Amino acid sequence: MIADRARFRHAKKLERLAGYRLPELAFSGNMLETLCSRLNYDALDFAVREQILAFFNDFLRCDCRESPLCGCPEKKFARKVIELRENGLDHRQIAAFLLDEYGIEVFPADILSFLEESVHVLEAISDVARLQGMDGLAKKTDDTIRLIER
Repeated sequence: MIADRARFRHAKKLERLAGYRLPELAFSGNMLETLCSRLNYDALDFAVREQILAFFNDFLRCDCRESPLCGCPEKKFARKVIELRENGLDHRQIAAFLLDEYGIEVFPADILSFLEESVHVLEAISDVARLQGMDGLAKKTDDTIRLIER
């Protein structure tokens, strides 16, 4: 999944703030738990603080009992990447957006690979939906595929 390839650009700053070693991976368990703990975000410079808060608001807010280790952040991140592609951004522009908005680094090639995998999964869903007589779902997946491939 694409979330496994996302790294925080400012992981070292968060590590110093937390007082213990953290992985660079944005969606690792330690990083997610640290972001949800009582860190003094005011100690960060304004731009980094805004990126962390945007990350928190967009990906870590859910009502699951196991939050933030429930899987919702990773799903929301994947959904965000697909949404950005549907809005017309290419893989390089998506990588630049994620870096600017959240301080998350993802290689454009990883984004492209994720989008290709997503199309294959959606094609399989469409085929199964047609076999099951679920024409509405098949049409919706076909529309999503078209938006990703354009």
